[in-house]
Parts: sequence; structure tokens; C-alpha cells
Amino acid sequence: MDAILERSHQLKQDLTDFVYDAEGELAQALESYAALKSRRGSGDNFQQELIIDSFITEGQVGDSSPLDLFIQSHQELSESDRELIKSWEHTFIGLFAITKILPDGFELRNWLTDKYYIVKPNNAQKLKEMSRLKEGEILLTRISPVTDSYWTFSGPYTQMGKLGKPKLAVAIGNFKDNHKDHLYGDAPDLLEEAWQSVGIYHQQFVEFFGTDEVTMPGYQLNKKIAEFQEILTKKRLEEAGIDPSKSLGEVAQEAGLGDEEIKAVAEELGADSQAVSQMFNNKSGTSKMVMPKVDLPAELRKAEQVTAISHPRWGQMFIPTYFKIKAILEADDWQSVEGAEKVIRFYLEDKSINAFIWHRLAQQYSTQLEKVLQTFLERPNFQLQNDLDTLLQEHNKSIEPELPEIASVPIHLHNLFQEALVEVSKSKPKGKSQKQPAKGFQ
Repeated sequence: MDAILERSHQLKQDLTDFVYDAEGELAQALESYAALKSRRGSGDNFQQELIIDSFITEGQVGDSSPLDLFIQSHQELSESDRELIKSWEHTFIGLFAITKILPDGFELRNWLTDKYYIVKPNNAQKLKEMSRLKEGEILLTRISPVTDSYWTFSGPYTQMGKLGKPKLAVAIGNFKDNHKDHLYGDAPDLLEEAWQSVGIYHQQFVEFFGTDEVTMPGYQLNKKIAEFQEILTKKRLEEAGIDPSKSLGEVAQEAGLGDEEIKAVAEELGADSQAVSQMFNNKSGTSKMVMPKVDLPAELRKAEQVTAISHPRWGQMFIPTYFKIKAILEADDWQSVEGAEKVIRFYLEDKSINAFIWHRLAQQYSTQLEKVLQTFLERPNFQLQNDLDTLLQEHNKSIEPELPEIASVPIHLHNLFQEALVEVSKSKPKGKSQKQPAKGFQ
């Protein structure tokens, strides 16, 4: 084992002890960080270890990081030790496939970004423990740089075994839900392009609808969204250099797929068959990313009213109760509105209602919303301007936008999900259509 790899193990142990034994500001920062992160997870040992490991490289204590504080308090560290510790700022979590077994480690592929890494356990015990892992298995773990040519495991790992495409699609969807801040942790270019796509989608939404907010019956909005999707699909095909006027047979031949395969995926997605084939045949395109399909969820298509709202950062929202919350805030006596408390509780507790929606309502109905919350929360001193964000965080709502569902996704992931749908559709009895439960980039 390389000397620097052995040294990384000792330094990481010292660093972990430093954080665990800390008092004052560092201890308070860890407590706050852990409380925030614990809201989203299962609370098991893996998550608890992961939170500590993440805090060490990502936490903030005032203007400093735990890494900075450790270096400052250990003046005896050599320059090479300091450089190694500082490099751990680049530690990230990923969903990795084992592509090669090496004598002292592994070659891993980060499924989220399609990047490859040589990763070595930094002590004999971990190397022995991980020797049972096999090529093709999936690991959820964090990795830290050691040299320019290889990395090491940071913190715990979860062994997920070998996964077929449908189960891998589910695992990636779960990763997206649980680690939104680290979706493209080692690919800032993909992250930037994904965020840019949200802004582009917003522009296209406003161009099509003439505004950033529309409300109409579910069946009517479904038709309008289908028209909007058709326009987006046409633009996508043109950008990929595919003639939208080509027949399904021509596109299938170019994509190397049979008509039945394309139709099967199109049926699952409710998408245009040509758009589906383009997803498989996107290797000729210049972009690394693909925009997902815009779709009104099936359960909203029969809703009395659905409000569609678009934002350049928060993305696309479909809300079937927006007209109800507005009616409550416009009423002279909000408590006389049937089901008012249930609606307010839903807006606080349901993850589909994000902080942007609350701030939009606060901007439009500041006085009314403040009075409603004072009564509902039984907090007469509640002030919208000072207390709203704290209230939202208490209900597990992020104050800053997280990369929304409408953001573009890497082509390799998009193709994975379409191929997973093909596998699922082939396994179903003919004539029966069941909803595929897989999560992922839809």
C-alpha cells in the first residue's frame, strides 16, 4: 500500500476524532447540519455515518470548513498533509458500478455522470472486507482524491448487488430524491447545463402560454400540455438533426430498433414514437443532455382545476389545489371556507408545495396570509417577513431551489430509463398495461 494512501487513513481518523471531540461552534455546526440532513433519510447507521463524513468535507463553521479548522489547529502537519486534506473538498457521493477488480482496489463508474475512477481502500481491514465485491455490483458511497491518478473510499458504503436496468433506474431515481445536492457532484458542466435547461424551458412555457401561471380544468390543461410537448419534441428533433417528417419505419431503421420496441416505449411514456427513437439515437447530437418529457400526471387529468406554474429556477409545478388556497386568502372569513385547515396543513406538509409557492402567495396576499398563519399556528406574534422561512424549514422545505424534474438529464441516463421501460414492457402480458413504479428521470 502506498505511503500516501496509508497516511490518508491516519489523517482521516484524526480528522474524524477532531470533529467528534469538538466543542463550541464546531459542535453546534455539526448538530445543526445533522438535524437538517436527518430529516430526509432513514436514520439508520449508514445515514448517520454518512452525515458525519459529509459534514467533515462539506460543513461550514462560520466562514471556515472543518477541514480548515483541523489544519489551523494542527500546525505540525507537513505541506503534503495539508494539500491532501484540502483536496478532500472534492469528495463526493455517487452511485458506482464496479467495472474492474484490481489487486489493491477497483475501477468504478459513476452512473450519474458516466465518469470512471480508480478507487483504493486506505487500510488492510477495509481492503479485506471489500474483497468479496464482484464486477458489475453497484455501490452507494463517497470517494476522496488521494493522488492525481486514484481516489479512496470516504465513510461507509452500501452494497446493492448487480442490478438489471429497471432496478438500476429505480436506484438512480432514489439517489436523485435523497441526494439532490450531489446529483452531478463530479461534473459541474452537466449541472450547469441542467440548470440552464430549466431557464430555457421556462422561456418556452411563457412563449406558449403567454404567462408563467395558467389555471384550467385538468382535461383541458392535459390537451394544452400535449400541444406544448409536441412543440418541444419538434425542437428537440431538429436540434438532434432528425427530420420530424420521417416515418416511424425510417427512424426505427436509423436508430437500430424495431417498430414494436419504439411503440412499446412510446406507449409507456405517452410520447411521440419519433421522440422516443431520438432518445436512443442521440449519439449524433452535440449536447450531452436531453430534456425530459413534459407530462400532466394522470391523477390530475380529471381534476376540477389545475394550476400550472413555471419558474426559471424552481421549474414546472402542477397544483390542483391552488385555486382553493387563493379562495381561502381572498375570503373575508377564511375559517368559514370549507376544508380550509386541511388545505393549509397540506401546503405546509406536502413536499409538492415548495418554498417558491409560499413566497408567491406571500407576495400576492401578504396581510391575509400572515393573519391566516397566526390563527392556524396559534402564534399571534407570527410575522411573515421574519418567520416564514423558518416555518418552511421546520416542515422540511428547502429555501433554495433544488434541481427540478424538468431539468435536462445526461443522455446515458435518459437512454438507460428508456431501455428499462422496453424491458418492463416486454415482460408484461400482451394487452395489459400496468403503471411502472420505477423512479427516475422521466
